[in-house]
Amino acid sequence: MSHYVDQANLGAAFFERAAMHPEKPLLFDKRDGEWKGQSYKAVAEKTRRLAGFLMAQGLKAGDRVVVCAENRSEWAIADLAVMAMGGIVVPAYTTNTEDDHRYILDHSEARFIIASSGQLAARLMLAAAHCPAVSGVVLMDKAAMPAEKTRFTVHHFDTVVAETEPAELSETLAAQKPDDVCCFIYTSGTGGRPKGVMLTHRSIQSNITAAMELLEEGDALDEARFLSLLPLSHSYEHTAGMHLPFQIGAEVWYCEATDKIAQNLTEVQPTLMTAVPRLYEVLHDRITRGVKAKGGLSEKLFNAAASIGAKRSKRETLGFGEQLIDPILDKLVRGKVRGRLGGRLKFFISGGAALNPDIGHFFMGLGVNILQGYGQTEASPLISANRPGAIRIQSVGPAVGGVEVKIAADGELLARGDCLMKGYWKDEAATAATIKDGWLYTGDIAEIDAGGYISITGRKKDIIVNSGGDNIAPSRVEAILSIEPEIEQVMVDGDKRPYLVAVIVPSAELSAAGDAKAVQKAVSAAVERANSRLSQIEKVRRFVLADEAFGTENGQMTPTLKVKRHIVREVYGTKLDSLYRK
Repeated sequence: MSHYVDQANLGAAFFERAAMHPEKPLLFDKRDGEWKGQSYKAVAEKTRRLAGFLMAQGLKAGDRVVVCAENRSEWAIADLAVMAMGGIVVPAYTTNTEDDHRYILDHSEARFIIASSGQLAARLMLAAAHCPAVSGVVLMDKAAMPAEKTRFTVHHFDTVVAETEPAELSETLAAQKPDDVCCFIYTSGTGGRPKGVMLTHRSIQSNITAAMELLEEGDALDEARFLSLLPLSHSYEHTAGMHLPFQIGAEVWYCEATDKIAQNLTEVQPTLMTAVPRLYEVLHDRITRGVKAKGGLSEKLFNAAASIGAKRSKRETLGFGEQLIDPILDKLVRGKVRGRLGGRLKFFISGGAALNPDIGHFFMGLGVNILQGYGQTEASPLISANRPGAIRIQSVGPAVGGVEVKIAADGELLARGDCLMKGYWKDEAATAATIKDGWLYTGDIAEIDAGGYISITGRKKDIIVNSGGDNIAPSRVEAILSIEPEIEQVMVDGDKRPYLVAVIVPSAELSAAGDAKAVQKAVSAAVERANSRLSQIEKVRRFVLADEAFGTENGQMTPTLKVKRHIVREVYGTKLDSLYRK
């Protein structure tokens, strides 16, 4: 498959696919308890109508349109419509505060907003009131329509697509060039204001082409069905969960919510699902808790299947008895697990953060393949991924097609290729510091083995240097601690200190079942078990229990579920400091 993406045009690629298979189902939403789908033809028609409306409102090529909604069909149609008329899509996270929205609207100089309803719409409307460039808003839900008059015009999505004539887009599509910016993705960031990453048709198409190669190798390209869960405002889902499916003629089903994953998996029967490691950890916990509650022979068989399967996943030799029982366990246990995941799942795809290898081996051991990849928004975002026929789950795989990688003298991973961003919007200094001589400086410390497989060992800025001068990657320590069932979340600290300490969020079950002393004792035992698997300098000597879980609501996690270390450290700094005085 060619990596020369000189004809890259995301809008044109979608309409081309729609013309090939007009009646094929494409987008599905669950409304009023029932899944309802729309064909490629229907989606293309609505896209033309919405694009026509935006152009009638005076929007032209290069204008920015903010899109903010839960994952749903209207999100995808809005994205396609803005790109098709030559505009630039500016996705915004549903967890953004009014101040976050105001910053993005101002910084991007957005002309229009397309949003859903409820508090989300209310926050955006309040922010837009202070942004003179915004001339109009399209709301996806009738209930969100404001009762009072606003400075800008407000329209209803369904009314717009029903009453506007489909636009003839051949000229606007033909005018777009591969290196035209089509999307600003604002990095969620673990500190400071987000930067607007300018992605082009070429950069995103480069990712799609590379991903298509991977799916073809894994025999997962034809009749693909995606369960879309990760926010579409994330570059990972925007590329791999939306534009990739569009180009391979796949179906996209929008997950209702994170607490509905298990139910939606059985209903939708997807072949592919992309998510961040935290969601696989949640799935792992639900499965293991259910098995433990069942107990007896079922628990023993399950544990045997997971253990033997994990050995096979690690390429360890199975004993004679294990070889005999393994096929039986495949039918009795692994088959049932695959059934609960829909029965058609070919791959879970993990990215956005490091996947705990134990979680990876757990699913692989149960016959569920996970393709762990690595990337950054600045690379649209895919840089590397495990190959379907050669998965090494402890790594993030080799560089994908069209991408070249190398390690700098200080251990930082560098990448280059067509996938790289055009730069940061209105920030030439940050662009120059991030892309040097055509190489993206990722900020991640990594190793590359003889086979080209990349292992991320830490984040350059997050590396803890203890008072003895040892370098410690907190992400590795946190991954080993969080696999313990008593520990829900953890943040490790200890820069310029003699040993590591941590803020730990106990599991919900532990917090609900025990008093403070019982919780402390149980977490202490879990830390001791984790420490037995860590080197001396990585061991966590002391910890404090968090007052509440890390979350987006309290500002302690990014929308992509990464811990904001500086915020957690700010909240618990006094308590952490006291751990060195005892």
